Formats: sequence, C-alpha cells, structure tokens
Amino acid sequence: MKALLIDKPTKAEEIFLSDCEVPKVKSGWVLVKIFAFGLNHSEKILRHEEILEDYIQKPVIPGIECVGEIFDASDTNFSVGEKVIALMGGMGRSFNGSYAEFALLPAHHVFKIESSLSRENLAAIPETFFTAWGSLFECLRLKKDETILIRGATCALGYAAIQISKALGAKVLATTHREKKFYLLEEVGADKIILDDGELAKKISATKVLDLVGPKVLRDSLKIAEPSENAFVCCSGILGGVYEWKNFDPIKDIPNGVYLTGFFSNTPTQKIIDDIFNFIREKNLTPRIGKVFDFKNLRDALIAQDSGSVNGKIVVKVC
Repeated sequence: MKALLIDKPTKAEEIFLSDCEVPKVKSGWVLVKIFAFGLNHSEKILRHEEILEDYIQKPVIPGIECVGEIFDASDTNFSVGEKVIALMGGMGRSFNGSYAEFALLPAHHVFKIESSLSRENLAAIPETFFTAWGSLFECLRLKKDETILIRGATCALGYAAIQISKALGAKVLATTHREKKFYLLEEVGADKIILDDGELAKKISATKVLDLVGPKVLRDSLKIAEPSENAFVCCSGILGGVYEWKNFDPIKDIPNGVYLTGFFSNTPTQKIIDDIFNFIREKNLTPRIGKVFDFKNLRDALIAQDSGSVNGKIVVKVC
C-alpha cells in the first residue's frame, strides 16, 4: 500500500509517499480500508516538532482520524464491509494512523456509522465534530438561547462549533484576528463577528466562552465570561502556538464565579458518535470543507495546510 512515513521534522515540501506492507491483523484490532481523512492542526504539530518526542513511535504514519470500511474484522464484533469512522486513541502517534490506504486500528476507537453524506463530508466530521460536541455540551453545558463566544473561530473546529451552536438555538459571537475572514464566519451563521486584538474582555461579555487560541489569550478569555452559576470557559485549542499556561495562579487567574475547563478528545464512544450523527442528520448540517485533495497529492494538501491558504477543513480522498 501507499502511505506517508516520517521519523523526523518534515516540511510539507519534503513529503513523499512510500510503499509499505498492508498491516497484519491482530486480536482486538481491525483492518480499515480508508476512504478519506481530514487534516488536523495536531498532525501539523507532530510533523513539525512533536515527532522528536520519545513517546512517538518512529517511523510513524500520521493521521488521527479517517472514514472507511472494515476490510478484516479479526476477532471483533465488526463485520467486513461495515462503514466506520476512527479517531484518536493513539492514532498517528502510538501506532500508525490514517495517511495511508489501510490502517490497523484498535476496535475500541473504531465506530459504526449510518449516513448518506459523501465520503468527503464524512471525513470532515470525526475529530472536528467530536471535539466541538464535547467542548460545547460536556464542558460548556451550552443550552438554547445562551450566548457563546467562539474565539479563534476561523478554523475547521471553529466552523463546526458555530454550526452546532446555531442549530441548538444559541447566539454565537465569533472572533478572528483577520478582518478579511469576517465573511467566512457570516457564511456559517455567526450572529456577531469581532476582530480579536488579544484584549476582548474590555469589549464584550458572554455566558460561555470556547477558546481555540489557547494559553496565549486564556487569561483574557476568562475575564469575558460573566460570573454566574453558568459561566464556563473551555480551552480546546492551541492555535496561538503557546502550549502551556506558564505562571498559572488558579486563585488569581480564574475569576470568582467562572468555571475553567478543557476538552481532551481521546475518549469517544459509540453512543456519542451516534448522538453526533443523529444531530447532524436532524439539523441537516454539512461540514464546511475548504478543499479536497486526492491522496496522490498529499504533499499539496500539506503545503496548503502549512500556508493556511484553505478556509475550512482540508480533506484527502484515498478512494
């Protein structure tokens, strides 16, 4: 099969596909024939720097999500030909991921789906919508008619969070640090768009705050939430390029009456996946795809990811 293997920091321009053996199945794992996969910010971090960490299997095939079908069910409860998605659980780090024609994946992180969406649209859902769903409902406990601020909204996760929030009936404030991208947030339904200069707390307030920029602006985000029993701030992204909150003082940095939480997307379940797909179907949602590339053009897809030239989820179609 064809796959991308990396063992050191790799620029997109240096990417090439290799010939690899199709993985052999083992107990508790399934072999998935990959239809398509989406690109994620965490894979960019892996490719640029995280690959040097000791906990990364090397060489490794990146990719933390995919849509495909069961090619070999091994000793699991899956059946050959079942349509599935897979995400997280160590994909693309502890074991080989989805930048390939086949992937050997642990059955507990592979999920059956029923959907009439195209393969490309399905590939834009797993990690992106799961993270948005968990951030909005498990962490922020968002309800109809509440006001949510989505900070760093011009990314695939931001677009998904806007779509879900609006479909629920919430009012959405969305930010970007580029005025030229205002129209993108309008297209996915944001009620108000705000130019982010790093100091939003002086200008706006909201019941709930989803921070996708991360530690770089988190202190400011905490000041945006109006103190109450429903004031939650969820940090689910690191678009600001700062990965840790240094000199964090929980007593001084978390305002009284505001709850700080974060969503780690490593624990999907079949029930949650079913809930997400039922919601998408009932609300007639379609993921915002920026561009679709063929697998043979993976290098071009990664160049587009690195340059930030695509607005929306980048999807790679394998077959």
